[in-house]
Amino acid sequence: MLPNRFAAQLAAAILNFGPVFCAGAFSVLAFAPFNLWWLAPLTLSFLFHAWLKKPEQRGLSGFAFGLGLFLFGVHWIYISLHDHGEMPAILAGLCLLTFSAFVALMPALAGIGSKISGRNPNYLTAFLALPTSWTLIEWSRTWFCTGFPWLAMGYSQVPNSPLAGWIPILGVYGASLLCAILAGGIAYLSLNIKDIKAWSGLVGMVICLFVSGALLQHVTWTRGIGQPTSVAILQGNISQDDKFDPAHIDEGMQRYAKLAQNNHSSLIVMPESAIPVLLSDVRSEYMDGLRDVAIRNHGDILLGVFDEPKPGEIHNTMMSLGVSPSQYYQKHHLVPFGEFIPLESVIGPMMGFVLKMPIGSQSIGPLGQAVMNVAGQKIGMDICYEDAFGEEIITALPEASLLINVSNDAWFGTSMGPEQHLQMAQTRALETGRPMVRATSTGVSAFISADGRIIARAPKGEIAVIESPIQGREGSTPFVQQGNLGLVILCLIGYLIAGLINTKKITLLSS
Repeated sequence: MLPNRFAAQLAAAILNFGPVFCAGAFSVLAFAPFNLWWLAPLTLSFLFHAWLKKPEQRGLSGFAFGLGLFLFGVHWIYISLHDHGEMPAILAGLCLLTFSAFVALMPALAGIGSKISGRNPNYLTAFLALPTSWTLIEWSRTWFCTGFPWLAMGYSQVPNSPLAGWIPILGVYGASLLCAILAGGIAYLSLNIKDIKAWSGLVGMVICLFVSGALLQHVTWTRGIGQPTSVAILQGNISQDDKFDPAHIDEGMQRYAKLAQNNHSSLIVMPESAIPVLLSDVRSEYMDGLRDVAIRNHGDILLGVFDEPKPGEIHNTMMSLGVSPSQYYQKHHLVPFGEFIPLESVIGPMMGFVLKMPIGSQSIGPLGQAVMNVAGQKIGMDICYEDAFGEEIITALPEASLLINVSNDAWFGTSMGPEQHLQMAQTRALETGRPMVRATSTGVSAFISADGRIIARAPKGEIAVIESPIQGREGSTPFVQQGNLGLVILCLIGYLIAGLINTKKITLLSS
């Protein structure tokens, strides 16, 4: 009896939530490298349809959607843990499933929170409560448990969607809100297919949002300043397995030295931890050789290294060598379980047994560090995962004339992770109106224009040097001036209005 009852319950759950789970999984196609941006509001509308049709199950359907989205969208976590972290396959798979389920709680909360507008599938719920609840929960992923903003719907709109025109004003979560509003309209229409007013309202909304976004893409928020600087990105293509292997460290360092020696750009950028040892352990002859190359080029070299200014205080660092005084940037936003262990005294010994992390107990650099003045540019520097946090990037603005991100995406292997990360860097360029130089160990290294488009990119998995003249820019986009604050306030107002209208039983916006 019990096995039959369990089987019946399982079949019912699959029937109820399987389609929503699949919609979340298909949402991954909206992001890089697939870039089917138009798919994002469609798959999200599938979730909103479920929320409108069965409001009592909003939490569960939100969880199912999120589980599909993250399980397929960030499967590269398995590669990081198993292939490079040497975690047993079963345990790595369980960690991926557990992490995906944990992050999927956020869409579940969005569904539960949307109940503020009541249970009726009306305009109020579709166009106000669902979109604002979804957007507020997406934004909360930037800070909850140190933050995991990956796969926010707004990223899927960069750079090709007309909605990308709104990003310099409202940021990436503004694009998420607009996607959610479109999704709400589609979901409402799916339940009122014969409603002429619903059809005309949706068509009018699509035209309004897309035309206004397309027009905004022609607005120039910042302006060029000074002369272009010749910039080179060195992609050494050092595999993650070899990078920290003592038998291969010197080989990797010599590869970067040779690539630099053969280049004559004013600014040469090496990736994160191109020198995968402590700065104090690097031979002075090696550093002097790099400095001589930069001085020969009348410019500077930026290189990644680990620095230990105080005993036991190890920083993931970018430093400059060349005609400018040496400057340093210390990574501020560290990756949990990759660069530090939360509650290390409690779970550190166990994690050390199942997960191999080279230089895994790193220290946090200060937020809002000074820009680096090198090669005639004022550099807003960020390292790897930091370019996922737009409000941290704008702390260097409007002073910075150029953004540089350095990463070691070799942790992602040949998965879609590096392409997703590149799309986030494109979004930062668009939000700030600044060109972005992105140097990675194995790809994707690229030059990104101030409108978020790729100027040039290196092939993945190859030794490569790409060069481009880059002109710095000055000025501020609306997003630089306000960050996410304006959008969050806007969403909170809309969310509270939905609740007040429902509480007072006002029929405005309802049908």
